Amino acid sequence: MQIALIQQSNTTDTQANQAKLAANIRNCAVRGAQLIILPELHNSLYFCQIEDTCHFDSAETIPGPSTEFFGVLVKELGVVLVLSLFEKRATGLYHNTAVVIEKNGSIAGKYRKMHIPDDPAYYEKFYFTPGDLGFQPIQTSLGKLGVMVCWDQWYPEAARLMALAGAEILIYPTAIGWESSDEEAEKERQKNAWITVQCGHAVANGLPVIAVNRIGHESGPSGQTQNIQFWGNSFVAGPQGEIIAAASSEKEENLIVEINRKRSEEVRRWWPFLRDRRIDAYQDLTKRFID
Repeated sequence: MQIALIQQSNTTDTQANQAKLAANIRNCAVRGAQLIILPELHNSLYFCQIEDTCHFDSAETIPGPSTEFFGVLVKELGVVLVLSLFEKRATGLYHNTAVVIEKNGSIAGKYRKMHIPDDPAYYEKFYFTPGDLGFQPIQTSLGKLGVMVCWDQWYPEAARLMALAGAEILIYPTAIGWESSDEEAEKERQKNAWITVQCGHAVANGLPVIAVNRIGHESGPSGQTQNIQFWGNSFVAGPQGEIIAAASSEKEENLIVEINRKRSEEVRRWWPFLRDRRIDAYQDLTKRFID
């Protein structure tokens, strides 16, 4: 299967961002992509650097304007597309939601981000209610997609539950970067940890993992931090954690990658981790901490 990762920078102009995304999607489709994945909250700048109620005005319903816009494009091109949207579920109730659009332009399913961070420059708890749809793969014409979002990347439980529910690929639209005042050694540790933990999900579950990050420098309007430099490095890992392809940390890229889903079956036969799980001894995983 040919997969496209669109690593894009954004501006304050939502319409321009969407037009740029549409052009990149067309480019990927022409190059043979069947599944195209966009970064987290791709329509706008990463507004969570500050707590400001005016940003709720940019939230939208699902179905809504973005699913309509991209749905028409997907139907024309005959691809499957993974979106990442600021969902308005009801007045005062908002989610960070991934949406999968099927080849015919219809909504195949959605996933609401389960783990919500609250750190300097990542004030997501102000905006997003934790998801309530669980870790359920989305069935598409290309298979079952285990779509999660950004901060979910750090939780092996989430990846495992997606795998146990039948996901064939783990997919993470992402917006992660360096706080600009961090030392270079610390930046490198953070980036490497982000790559390593996701490669661990690939190994532990015998599945390909796809992480699609945004790129570029975005100013922090609060003045409390020295802005975010989104580090790109979008990548695809195979079911043994091997890096199949990766984008750079400096530039926008449309990365086209071929994966062989049959390898997951082979790897799981060599390394039968699911067979050997001690499900009779894992009850304490439901506890916050074991005293």
